[in-house]
Amino acid sequence: MPDAAGKPVPVVGVLALQGDFAEHIAALRRIGTQAREVRLPADLEGLDALIIPGGESTTIGKLAKEYALIEPLRAFGAAKPIWGTCAGAIFLSKDATRTKEGQPLLGLMDLTVQRNAFGRQVDSFEIALDIPALAAPGEEAEPFDAVFIRAPLIESVNAEDVEVLARLEDGTIVAARQGHLLATSFHPELNQDDRFHQYFLSLIESKATVH
Repeated sequence: MPDAAGKPVPVVGVLALQGDFAEHIAALRRIGTQAREVRLPADLEGLDALIIPGGESTTIGKLAKEYALIEPLRAFGAAKPIWGTCAGAIFLSKDATRTKEGQPLLGLMDLTVQRNAFGRQVDSFEIALDIPALAAPGEEAEPFDAVFIRAPLIESVNAEDVEVLARLEDGTIVAARQGHLLATSFHPELNQDDRFHQYFLSLIESKATVH
């Protein structure tokens, strides 16, 4: 479906097994993108990109395995953009610590992610982050209010092509990109600032340009 300028509108799926998938769908629709819930392998057909939302990483992995989604998600991520937020960043990574035994990972991003790095839900916090990647061309980016809820942290990036997008003041990595793959420790969908979702859409365009 094209927009008013005749440009195709991307179709972005949101993994809807568990977690705050509804908030991502609302954000995508605010910026004029088609959004679709994904629960089965067939739901991936026709998508331009996919978001794996925050929630409970063990539950998301268990349900993805139960619904035979692991290999289809890996194949999708090899070809098209995926963004993992909070629990989704854990699921997207190649290595995760403090996870429960047998927890499946997609193994797509060269990251080591630490589960529940900031404590329990009562230790949740919000902080303004400097994220230059969100700036418009020729401008400086306004601080981005990032919400951390039982959040993981990115312990390390394990390949030269992984770009760190954001850190806390102590140097802790909380957002990274590897080509068309994106991971954030925080929840951009929980505020009304849609710049991160816009940034993710730009990965669709850059992936299409490469091919």
